[in-house]
Amino acid sequence: MRRESTSSAQTEQIGAELAAGLEPGDVVLISGDLGAGKTTLVRGACRALGVQGPVTSPTFAIGNRYHGERGLIGHLDLYRLGSLGDEDPDLLTDYIGEDLITFVEWPDLAEPELESLGRIVRRVRLEHAGDDRRIVEIG
Repeated sequence: MRRESTSSAQTEQIGAELAAGLEPGDVVLISGDLGAGKTTLVRGACRALGVQGPVTSPTFAIGNRYHGERGLIGHLDLYRLGSLGDEDPDLLTDYIGEDLITFVEWPDLAEPELESLGRIVRRVRLEHAGDDRRIVEIG
């Protein structure tokens, strides 16, 4: 599916629509350039899943966990990591599992590990399309 967004609100709405079909244990991989709207998309999904508090980029913390109406939600941002081999082997386990719905920004370096920890159900790519426009591809 390919969608165009012209605002943060539209990107959040696309995230909300994405969240409608997710269940605990599902993992969504989200890629795109800096500032493309990855965290905005996750924020919309988290709102649809019942998260009330702030949903922020976990770039420096690596991961955030939120409480939603259907349980826990993991949100990872792997941008700062050079390799998972240099990290604690349990780094991802607090954020991915059968009891969490998980969103992973910048997933490329960890895709094999992510596949072993959860069900990758969607791959999302956001691209700048000029001005405030974004192209969101969901596969």
